[in-house]
Amino acid sequence: MSRNPRRTQLAPGYILHHLPYRDTSRILEVLTREHGRLTLFARGVRGPKAKLARILEPFELLLFSWSGGGEAAQLTGAEPAGALARPPSAALMACFYLSELVLKLTTRHDPHPRLFDAYHEALGQLKAGAALEPALRLFEKRLLEEVGYGLDLASEGASGRPLERGAHYRFRPAQGLMRVPAGTSGALEGTSLLSLAAERLTTAAELEDARRLLGAALDHCLEGRELATRVVARSIARRRSVARRAASSSESRR
Repeated sequence: MSRNPRRTQLAPGYILHHLPYRDTSRILEVLTREHGRLTLFARGVRGPKAKLARILEPFELLLFSWSGGGEAAQLTGAEPAGALARPPSAALMACFYLSELVLKLTTRHDPHPRLFDAYHEALGQLKAGAALEPALRLFEKRLLEEVGYGLDLASEGASGRPLERGAHYRFRPAQGLMRVPAGTSGALEGTSLLSLAAERLTTAAELEDARRLLGAALDHCLEGRELATRVVARSIARRRSVARRAASSSESRR
């Protein structure tokens, strides 16, 4: 990659989101490793004769070239960094979720190389057919760390005492993890928290505790902003539930 104050060449990055602009152009939201998140105007890239139409796809590692600066630069070129490979259909919603989190929780022109690496790794796992839940939970943890909201998974928020595997905790955004009596509704197991700290989530209980903890931390960071991917996922789950009940009712009448 090379650059001067007005031109950047072959910067690795991913398209997080894109919008149509006028008749043949797009506005791209791009995550790059060295420049952070930025907006690029891509002119003449829509339509059957557009050379870049098949290249400018989300979830593909691309090499971007652009000119200009400020709030939006002009895309001058893009090429694949390797073989193009779409995620399996079962992982598409998860990939969109990763991208939306990055869009909502980062600011433009603020480089986060480790966040880029975490996004790249998570996409690679999802494309390869890895289990969704562990990949999503570890990305959420790393994202929070990179944007300055990392969780203290080693000690209690108030006392500073080390977390214990046999203990139970509750998370409060302003205070951290607070020890609670066993049997407390909604409590998180110490074993799950220490497994999350070590990034080794293996059991259903650990994954569920990690989901609840990280979800609460992300909700605090989002400050009430809804994630479109969560809305869509809930809608899909409701439709599937209705379909299952209808099928079960139909079977019982036979």
